[in-house]
Amino acid sequence: MDAMIDVRQLHRRFGPILAVDGVTFQVPRGEVLGFLGPNGAGKSTTMKMITGFLTPTSGTALVCGHDIVAEPIAAKREIGYLPEGAPCYPDMTTASFLRFIARIRGFDGAEARRRIELAIERTALQSVLAQPIETLSKGYKRRVGLAQALLHDPPVLILDEPTDGLDPNQKHEVRTLINALAPDKAIIISTHLLEEVDAVCTRAIIIAQGRIVADGTPVELEARSRHHNAVRLALAKDGADAAAALLRLPGVASVEEIDDDEGPALMIFPKNGRPIVTEVSDLVRTAQWPLKALTLERGRLDDVFRAITQG
Repeated sequence: MDAMIDVRQLHRRFGPILAVDGVTFQVPRGEVLGFLGPNGAGKSTTMKMITGFLTPTSGTALVCGHDIVAEPIAAKREIGYLPEGAPCYPDMTTASFLRFIARIRGFDGAEARRRIELAIERTALQSVLAQPIETLSKGYKRRVGLAQALLHDPPVLILDEPTDGLDPNQKHEVRTLINALAPDKAIIISTHLLEEVDAVCTRAIIIAQGRIVADGTPVELEARSRHHNAVRLALAKDGADAAAALLRLPGVASVEEIDDDEGPALMIFPKNGRPIVTEVSDLVRTAQWPLKALTLERGRLDDVFRAITQG
């Protein structure tokens, strides 16, 4: 499938600091790419270069075949961009700001009204249309920024922290909207919220110190976690003897005592992420241990994120 976003060896220096170091990736139609990394990793800088708000020191990005350096106006027509901080004209009302965006995007009359109404409906802004943007909460400002990004129905969306400042219900609404838009668009989402990757992303890139350090589906990345295929075992007895027996299983790498929200238990970690739940359950049955709960764990994206970015 042809890439709608084609990022080619992007570099960006700020004086002696190399903020982005050879970032290269592609995003086809229908893909929602989560762009992850610690603060200062180069996420926002990369997105600003893809959208033409910042000139690369070297490299380029193609948006729907248009080179953002050589053909910036043609490329920007294809992009809906929500920058960090969702900057808007603070003295404008929500309605007047969206009318302004429609005009500069080349829409007027009935077509402008149709697009504005659709953007308002998608982002649930009906209650704040008459308010100056400077009086809005952080969450509503974010939604105004998202509305302007969607107004011209672009094939490419670049969203920097789209749910920042939203309450749980609003986050759910925005994620539902992104999922609904995804089949017809190429979308990049920068986020610090790892649950957002699970909720909306079909692929994730982790960037650290300006370089891509991991690239895969959420399931592929979670499989790199030490909790992938681990087993949580809760027994109605002291776990010391059980831990020693579990460690003798060929597939078990380690056993740790934990006390989480569900109470005390043993966390049994596999060697090389291989499945061990059958081995563990067979031992529990053979040893006739009094079982309270046995749970197969998923890989944890936060484990992988910390291991990669801190390593």
